[in-house]
Amino acid sequence: MRILHVASEATGLVKTGGLADVVTGLTRAQHDAGDDVRVLLPAYPGCAQRADATVSHALGDPLGFGPARLLEGRIPGTSTPAWLVDAPSLYARDGGPYVGSDGHPYADNHLRFALLGRVGAILATAGPLLGWEPEVVHAHDWQAALAPATLRWWGGARPGTVTTIHNLRFQGRFDPAVVPEVGLPVEAYAVEGAEAYGSFCFLKAGLVYSDRITTVSPTYAEEIQSELGGEGLHGLLRHRKDALHGILNGIDESAWNPSDDPAIEAPFDAQRLTRRATNKRALQRELGLEPTDAPLLGVVSRLSDQKGIDLLLGALPRLLQAPLQVAVLGSGDPGLESTLRDLARAHPRRVGVFIGYDEGLSHRVFAGADMMCVPSRFEPCGLTQMYAMRYGALPVVRFTGGLADTVRDVSAGGCGFTFEDIDAGALGHAIERALHLYADRDAWTRLQLQAMRRSFGWDDAAKRYAEVYAAATAST
Repeated sequence: MRILHVASEATGLVKTGGLADVVTGLTRAQHDAGDDVRVLLPAYPGCAQRADATVSHALGDPLGFGPARLLEGRIPGTSTPAWLVDAPSLYARDGGPYVGSDGHPYADNHLRFALLGRVGAILATAGPLLGWEPEVVHAHDWQAALAPATLRWWGGARPGTVTTIHNLRFQGRFDPAVVPEVGLPVEAYAVEGAEAYGSFCFLKAGLVYSDRITTVSPTYAEEIQSELGGEGLHGLLRHRKDALHGILNGIDESAWNPSDDPAIEAPFDAQRLTRRATNKRALQRELGLEPTDAPLLGVVSRLSDQKGIDLLLGALPRLLQAPLQVAVLGSGDPGLESTLRDLARAHPRRVGVFIGYDEGLSHRVFAGADMMCVPSRFEPCGLTQMYAMRYGALPVVRFTGGLADTVRDVSAGGCGFTFEDIDAGALGHAIERALHLYADRDAWTRLQLQAMRRSFGWDDAAKRYAEVYAAATAST
């Protein structure tokens, strides 16, 4: 199949979180399966060099606020072609993809991602120009959602369209005055269109006008149809439930492979599990922790209330009365960052905190921690728990969304520790159960081996997406 993915991130080019891993992992699996896949992203600073991209076509001035070009290259480390929208006035920024160096979202984000969607729609219908025309346009999250919306409003022959919700909380809501600027007719700003509680909502536009909708786990697909989990869009999602599919994300098992991971001290596998201790010692040295056999709890996360970091902070004063070390890698809410730094100062050699993101260090945390904590209030899918099991770090997770779909409690024959209440005490109890079992090293090793035998590759998800694409194209 000819598939055009439209996204704001892809690992190897630009990454702020799991979305990038999903885009690169899924497109790699589809490409390897024989699909003709292209990925369209903004040309943020450095992306053209990383993609080894060259100018493909001039795009004119698609939305009337500056010329743009199409660059063509590849996602690094893969054979997947990447197209980059080169518009320096919108993308050549010192900050990140969405937020400036001052910590605030760019004031013109509606223009930046309207252009991404508009170019996606242009490429979807520009067969004579490019010599290639997709059968499906797959938009990821709100930043890409105007691609399917634009195609629907243009009318005429078009490819099938799919919008994937990676996190419903982030919807791309703007003042309705932006509607003429983003290239949609004013009629699109309506309750049955892109209007949401007085705002123009990019994501709602994608959900209304796409042929099919997917999200990243079966449980999350159910949760977002409820008032509690639907972030204000539950009514629309219930209305479109026949078009909504929950497809569990996979992970790139070649990039996340402890047996030949260049980022870790001592590669290991199920037959060489004793080498894991070398990685624990290396992680302790790197984060200034005491070299000890005490259980080491890892956290690799965006630091936010959604991720339950406040629950962990509430549980740790009691937990640190026991022999326990903690390794945290992440960034986000300034208050949570400050509290974590204070905790590390209060417990030197027992709590190590790295504020920021370091891809290599994330691998080393998975390889060296004994358990990984993911106490999210809600979690569309989550990749952390899959990486953890792949590396023999047993997951401690709240039973929600994709965490519920991937982690089964040890009491039910699984290899993880789950809790349900959004409460520091419930999280603390789950970690205490893990600490109690850690004392039985033979039992712990059996659970590690059980975890490492789990498979979370992309093949099953790619097959499910092929079914959704077929349904989307049949409905055009």
